[in-house]
Amino acid sequence: MRYTGRTSGYLSSEYFPTGVKWLLISNTALFLLYFFAVRADLGGLFYPFGLIPNQVLGSFAVWQLFTYMFLHDPYGFGHILFNMLTLWMFGTDLERTWGRRAFLKYYFLCGIGAGLCVVFGNALFGSMNTRTIGASGAIYGLLLAFGVLYPDRIVYFSFLFPIKAKYFVMIFGAIAFLSSFGGSGGGVSHVAHLGGMIFGYAYLKGALSRRRYSPRVNPMEWAARRYQQWKVERAKRKFQVYMRKQQNDRDRGPYVH
Repeated sequence: MRYTGRTSGYLSSEYFPTGVKWLLISNTALFLLYFFAVRADLGGLFYPFGLIPNQVLGSFAVWQLFTYMFLHDPYGFGHILFNMLTLWMFGTDLERTWGRRAFLKYYFLCGIGAGLCVVFGNALFGSMNTRTIGASGAIYGLLLAFGVLYPDRIVYFSFLFPIKAKYFVMIFGAIAFLSSFGGSGGGVSHVAHLGGMIFGYAYLKGALSRRRYSPRVNPMEWAARRYQQWKVERAKRKFQVYMRKQQNDRDRGPYVH
């Protein structure tokens, strides 16, 4: 996606690219439905859409690998708030660089890959009846991609401390890796976080790439080139605007006091 130089406010595609916007809308809408359903004692309607290893492997409920990403903890707002804020903050630039189709493909691959890690992780070391919900696996995949594409971009850790994106991602990756050995501490699936980053990295490296990313082309180098090209084009547009302004000033002639 390229900038057009035109904006129509904070709801324009400059601030909310199409893919990010509809992910935000769908996640928020389903959260509200789940939130009110639980309070009306109808939360059981959503239970089959969470990720449960025993049902995925035993009953072949493979749709759960997709649907679990759109459900968030209905007993509070912190879970969905963190995920949606992170989706907007880091997903916006990724969709602008890749385009909507490639961005959504990557997002869902990371989310489904994280779900597979949860299923097999629980099958080997955990409980087959553990239920997982949330888009965190896909979100951590976005964090990984952002750190790869924009390693020197400054982000704010805990919204307070400036840090380069590559170190930010390393910290979150290390936390997910170390925490995964302790299971789901505090109800958080660290295996899903780590799984999203692993699948994201594998995809960017080309191990799982098809069509768009040829095995002969390093997708990370391709993405970096696209980003540099976008910066050059933006600089050209700014220079053209500056030159037009200078030309208009000359056409008006000297000021008369």
